Amino acid sequence: MILQITQAVTPAGEELSIFELIMKGGAVMIPILLLSLASIYLVVERYLYIKSVTKGRKDLMTHIKRYLLAGDIKGAKAFAAQENSAIGKIISSGLDHVGKPVKEIESMIELAANIEVAEMEKNTGYLGIIAGIAPMLGFVGTISGIIRIFYEISLSDNISIGIIAGGLYEKMITSGSGLIVGVIAYSAYHLINQRISRFSREMQKDVFEFMRSILSPAS
Repeated sequence: MILQITQAVTPAGEELSIFELIMKGGAVMIPILLLSLASIYLVVERYLYIKSVTKGRKDLMTHIKRYLLAGDIKGAKAFAAQENSAIGKIISSGLDHVGKPVKEIESMIELAANIEVAEMEKNTGYLGIIAGIAPMLGFVGTISGIIRIFYEISLSDNISIGIIAGGLYEKMITSGSGLIVGVIAYSAYHLINQRISRFSREMQKDVFEFMRSILSPAS
């Protein structure tokens, strides 16, 4: 059946390019392609940003604790300021308030942490939207293809492989494309959130070490 459909749509000896095959999906392919480009852009942009702000010195807290143990707050601030990462900014916000009530220090650190996490999550919600919309557009293409089949049958008053093939191409291409884009966006959305969650856990450990160093410098 599939062979007959292919032969009916494509002349013998002629092969369809990927672009031509996609274009047979009809007008619904345009928004699906736009969503695929948007998802690729968002994934690359978020990946590069998160990689840059989470890439920092593994021994950051070791050095900060040494400065605090020696009572050198200025040295700790200068060292943390050199660390252009999310955790460096969070620790810097805490160091700027050393000497003030513990609640105030904790509040400033929490605020700085929330800002950094929010920056990491920026625009990731669009990936979730794309993951939901793309398959739905594929379904719209499926309905459009079926309507096209019956419409052409009603005009010709004849059921043939040639008439059915065009609608089936539109139906299968849009459905498959929508699902592929949706799966990519859905997977990327959750992978990015997992990376942010992993950073949050590591950040909590560093903040705990920082607060313990302030409250018990000798430990």
